[in-house]
Amino acid sequence: MNLNTNPIWALIWTFGLMSLFAVGGANAAIPEMHRIAVDVRHWLTDKQFADVFAISQLAPGPNVLIVTLIGYVFAGFSGAFAATLSMCLPTAVLAYGVSRLLRGSRGARWPALIQTALVPLSIGLMGASALIVAQAADRNIVAMLLTAVAAALAFTARFNPLWILVAGGCLGFAGVI
Repeated sequence: MNLNTNPIWALIWTFGLMSLFAVGGANAAIPEMHRIAVDVRHWLTDKQFADVFAISQLAPGPNVLIVTLIGYVFAGFSGAFAATLSMCLPTAVLAYGVSRLLRGSRGARWPALIQTALVPLSIGLMGASALIVAQAADRNIVAMLLTAVAAALAFTARFNPLWILVAGGCLGFAGVI
């Protein structure tokens, strides 16, 4: 299949396949989304990817909204629909199948072992996602320092992380970043 001739098929193929490997949700697939959308297919620039990620995280709803925005930037409304459906449908079908399999194996040890093994994998993929987004967004030393401070505050502070987002927005509006 030639993915270069039809952008909708390119989105369907890319995100349909990626959905099956997004252990931990769409955020765990951010490094691969970045690699494909920015480096391989050139659908977006680094800045556009960082902006799309920020918007998808701020908008209410599931984290899979980043896929919708990538599809929209690349191919309009039909691209947004195709990318979202391709990211959600294969995973939903797989989850349904796995849930039926697990329902039939109550009392067995292997489901708990698999689930336990997937936890560190999911955490590692989400950490890689944070690194990729930081690399895409931080283009100067001030931005890098602010990212490090925000990450440290989010990890250690006992207040709502929304305040960190507000502070970052104010610094961006003021032209600091």
